[in-house]
Amino acid sequence: MSKLPELTTLCYIEKEDKYLMMHRVKKEKDINKDKYIGVGGHFEYGESPDECLLREVKEETGLTLIKYKPRGIVTFIYGDENQPDERVVEYMYLYTSTEFEGEIIECDEGNLEWIDKADVYNLPIWEGDKIFFRLLEEREDYFSLKLVYSESGELISSEVI
Repeated sequence: MSKLPELTTLCYIEKEDKYLMMHRVKKEKDINKDKYIGVGGHFEYGESPDECLLREVKEETGLTLIKYKPRGIVTFIYGDENQPDERVVEYMYLYTSTEFEGEIIECDEGNLEWIDKADVYNLPIWEGDKIFFRLLEEREDYFSLKLVYSESGELISSEVI
């Protein structure tokens, strides 16, 4: 019997041509260890995507989003290709935000840093993240992206729908 998919949000907060990113260096058992990612996380039971987004951003950054925009949904599949029922499937709701209030707090999951958008591709990020960063730059419309990773974390395939 296959597992239920994971539901998550991810937000890239923007200011002065920079993204607020989290360098995931504080947890030992972390699939994102040493990588840079946006802020967000797993849904709590009964939450809508927007409720999850607002709660996770507040918990991780201390910021309250005033204005945000849903940009797409990213379907991640990762794990052993020979055991399809054991692979992890995650649906990630992707947002951007340009208006927020509050002061950035210390985060127990990683270090928060403002990164120039032009430098993002040179950071240690997932290969698939480069695809959705490009889509965020090139498109205003809502997109759907499917990323399939091997058990070792190698991007096997990607498809924009």
